[in-house]
Amino acid sequence: MKKVELLVPAGDLERLKIAILYGADAVFCGGKQFSLRAKANNFSLDDLKEAVIFANKHHAKVHVTVNIVPIDNDFAKLDEYLLALDNIGVHAIIVSSVYIMKRAQELNCHFEIHVSTQQSITNNLAISFLKQNLNINRVVLARELNINEIIDIKNKSSVAIETFIHGGMCSSYSGRCGLSNSMVDRDANKGGCAHSCRWVYNLYNDNKLVSNQKCIIASCDLNSVEYLPLLLKNHIDSFKIEGRMKSAHYIATVVSAYRHLIDEYYHNKELKHNVIKYYQKEIQKAENRITYSGFYNPKIKNEALLKDLNVENPTQTFIGLVIKSNDKNNYVTIEVKNNFSKNIILECFMPSGKCITTKILDMIDENDDQLEVARHPKQIIKIKIKYKLPVYTILRKKKEL
Repeated sequence: MKKVELLVPAGDLERLKIAILYGADAVFCGGKQFSLRAKANNFSLDDLKEAVIFANKHHAKVHVTVNIVPIDNDFAKLDEYLLALDNIGVHAIIVSSVYIMKRAQELNCHFEIHVSTQQSITNNLAISFLKQNLNINRVVLARELNINEIIDIKNKSSVAIETFIHGGMCSSYSGRCGLSNSMVDRDANKGGCAHSCRWVYNLYNDNKLVSNQKCIIASCDLNSVEYLPLLLKNHIDSFKIEGRMKSAHYIATVVSAYRHLIDEYYHNKELKHNVIKYYQKEIQKAENRITYSGFYNPKIKNEALLKDLNVENPTQTFIGLVIKSNDKNNYVTIEVKNNFSKNIILECFMPSGKCITTKILDMIDENDDQLEVARHPKQIIKIKIKYKLPVYTILRKKKEL
């Protein structure tokens, strides 16, 4: 049986490697050109080459976003860039421009062409047109479709179907927004979105301030765990997680949860309530915005997407990333992410999905001087624990002793 692809965002090489090690079948990332996340640490061609080598080694794929909404001046060096991606061996490009789709075909590029959600595809007639005229390989559906509409499109489609299962949604139709352009002159459709919809606004009624009332325009984030069995049963080709700007902790936590849910379904042909409940709690360890099943619910009312502004803080704190496994004295080398003291209970979350709780026995800096507190993000230190930890283990502060 062909399994669904779990497609995961990567803002840089470190997060790409973490995504794959924690269970991604494929990753999507942006290059320095033509990508819709200008503020991300986008990949140079050398970075993409390293990414493809790493992915191939771990039987994963790399999809590159070429998804800006272009104007005439944006096409300079397009051919050169597409041919460079082809030469590197990327597995697919994600495209919103019909011309770029056409040009990739004319250049005889070997990678697949996936139609971006920026095209707002919501019906099979559009899919058939693109398949017939541009021979596209996959469509990333608009995020505004409900579960019944997605299943209907999949049953009728002649190409692979990809749908978002987790992460940010948009106040406009799948990213076609002008708020950021109007408010801060940052073009959302060129990758510069300022997320103006997530700002907190004062609420006025007839030009009078409504006291104690604040509002946002953005919806809650998407969490489709409860709809996963239906999506799997109906053989959706790819599940996409949103978030190229998200942290390594977020990526590892969310990817691992969905990886285990998907594997559990294929193993047992079902997802039991207690399993779903467990992984929902795991995902919440990384969330910093309220999540909801979004448009998947056919009976949704628009106001259901706009909830209380108070967000649920993560239940664990991301304090470090293992960059070198245990030495002969059992010291693990880590990069500090947030400050913490030696006097904590440590939760170690490994790429395998295994999670152990332990105490820090000793903590030293790079000069082997004793530490009681790690204060500085990106500081390299060593901690001594009684367990062996692999590289890219996520370290969380569970509680103070």
